[in-house]
Amino acid sequence: MSLRLHNNLTRRIEAFAPLDPACPTLYVCGPTVYNYVHIGNARGPVVFGVLADLLRRRHGALKYARNITDVDDKINAAAAEQGVPIATITDRFAAAYREDMAALGVAPPDVEPEATGHIAQIIAMIEALVASGNAYAAEGHVLFSVASFPGYGKLSRRDPEEMLAGARVDVAPYKRDPGDFVLWKPSTPELPGWDSPWGRGRPGWHIECSAMAAAHLGETIDIHAGGVDLQFPHHENEIAQSECAHGGRTFARFWLHNGMLNFGGAKMSKSLGNIEKIHDLVRAHPPEALRYALLSAHYRQPLDWSPALIEQSVRTLDRLYGTLRDLADIDAPPMIPDAVESALDDDLNTPQALAEIAAIAAAARKAASDDERRRLKSQLLGAGLALGLLQQAPADWFGRGASGDDDARIQALIDERAAAKQARDFARADAIRDQLAAEAIVLEDTPQGVRWKRGS
Repeated sequence: MSLRLHNNLTRRIEAFAPLDPACPTLYVCGPTVYNYVHIGNARGPVVFGVLADLLRRRHGALKYARNITDVDDKINAAAAEQGVPIATITDRFAAAYREDMAALGVAPPDVEPEATGHIAQIIAMIEALVASGNAYAAEGHVLFSVASFPGYGKLSRRDPEEMLAGARVDVAPYKRDPGDFVLWKPSTPELPGWDSPWGRGRPGWHIECSAMAAAHLGETIDIHAGGVDLQFPHHENEIAQSECAHGGRTFARFWLHNGMLNFGGAKMSKSLGNIEKIHDLVRAHPPEALRYALLSAHYRQPLDWSPALIEQSVRTLDRLYGTLRDLADIDAPPMIPDAVESALDDDLNTPQALAEIAAIAAAARKAASDDERRRLKSQLLGAGLALGLLQQAPADWFGRGASGDDDARIQALIDERAAAKQARDFARADAIRDQLAAEAIVLEDTPQGVRWKRGS
């Protein structure tokens, strides 16, 4: 099997082979931590986390970095509004982000660099760009000279006029060209700042990722990933400043971009106010269902987010966990099926992988022999493992949010109902059924007996 990925730099599906076969490198743009993140911000970490696991299986190791932007004008504004240091804001929301990602089954990256911990590297990179003539100082600012890099625009493939309009830049008098972007900017006394050759100031957003990627993954990385909304100007600017700072060496060999989430007929974004925060969603719905929903469409395509999508994901997981519950008498270690690996090899085709999971579960429900049930349970668990699904006990899935005492009470009622039916006391059996229905307990008749689950 050979992993093939859509490289946005070439606009083609290409076979992936890392520079170091023993340890590929992966960089994913992380959050700016000034508030709780919305569910659209989780799509990249979820799908590229699946990629990270795949790369580890293939190559034995991986160096995966996902950054934290902890100095930014939005952070400064939030800190000023609350009258606290920026670290009070960033520490709180970085911790919330990690908690939200863990709830969605997203494993931590190998390294999680923070911008404020890399000021020295940022300054050094800017100094190299000034020395090479690719950047210039003006009125306390340092700006990258777009005209100095002939390859500018090769990722987004925009012409200069489109790029200028897309960047929505303020044409400041200290800029040589309107498209030049900030690497370093001065800080007033009330703003956070660090000493530099250009005075006390703070970094621009784009240079932060370039410096952190170089510090932890090297001058050329195998895969750089993030949301498609970052392709321009953020990723375009990363390429320009990184390749100029490193003597023209390629910055990232593969560029992967996940599509946006649409909600209420428009792209989900804080600026539009049509967002659903992960912090709220994981408290209102089973987090594994949210993960399933995020994987239900191909990562490069837009995904329409809705309550119906969440409900459909819950129902699908009910069926899958019900299958595992019916196989509880069978011991089987997880084994990832070739069909699932092949689907992921095809540019992370998670919808196809989910279809394979459904087919395995359907076959398992019909299997007659213990050997066949064991083989299919092994494949079902392995397929789930490849996508970060089906790794909890069925009892935990169906009993989510309930105590063990309540589970025992419900099971006792079900047993009493069965005994009442056996004794032909149908009035009592119907009364118990109605009581359970009022508590949103759904009963299922299976070859192994009556099963129950909580309705959503």
